[in-house]
Amino acid sequence: MVRRPLGLLAGPGGTLRRMAAGRAAGATGASRTRPDDDLRRVDDAQRRFEAAIADLDDAQVRAPCALPGWTVGHLLTHVARNADSHVLRTHAAERGEMVDQYPGGFEGRAQAIEEGAARPAVELVEDVRTSGAAVMAVWALVPDGAWANVTRDVGGRERPLSELPARRWQELEVHLTDLGGGRSPRDWPDEFVAIWLQRLREELPGRLPAGATAPQPGTLDERDELAWLYGRLDLASRPDLPVLPQLGPWA
Repeated sequence: MVRRPLGLLAGPGGTLRRMAAGRAAGATGASRTRPDDDLRRVDDAQRRFEAAIADLDDAQVRAPCALPGWTVGHLLTHVARNADSHVLRTHAAERGEMVDQYPGGFEGRAQAIEEGAARPAVELVEDVRTSGAAVMAVWALVPDGAWANVTRDVGGRERPLSELPARRWQELEVHLTDLGGGRSPRDWPDEFVAIWLQRLREELPGRLPAGATAPQPGTLDERDELAWLYGRLDLASRPDLPVLPQLGPWA
């Protein structure tokens, strides 16, 4: 049985009202760690993701998505369980604790996705909506001082709680293109490209095969480069591009 998220927002605009309430209940001065810009970006990306899936039917969620071996139902379940994982880690961070991002690690994540992928479209869409609302509600109420507390990703990497909203934003933007339906990296917001291209460039040396070199910045169109860094660039269909090495997974 797929776990359902709790603590949902009520009504349009609920996310922003709860965020404002959380700020008012936190520190008396301006926060130095609350990631307000990233929270705004997540809210916007969640709305666009929900709009993209609102009219899906059962046949469409059984169809393949852009990720090998996954249907749209797999993708939607993954996005929802990712939101749950942020709720779980946020509650732990507020207590000054660290917990696994997904119960059971990578295997537990895969099992939860398989268990949820075959549900009817209406249930999958609602799961994405309610889980996304739940994580925004939880983040709205985080005390300012807790944003510096440390969390742990499924791969074992530790990072402050304040970085998790940016991670959620990344998840939503990348998986929007994985839905298919004509969406592509050309549709990524300029702000997303500007911020995440720089971040992924910084991590690129650790993902290159032995002896391989990366193209110099500016060699590729920025959206093509970011799509390559995310493993979303179809090199076989782009003879106009230089030969690019296959990268290790992004994290």
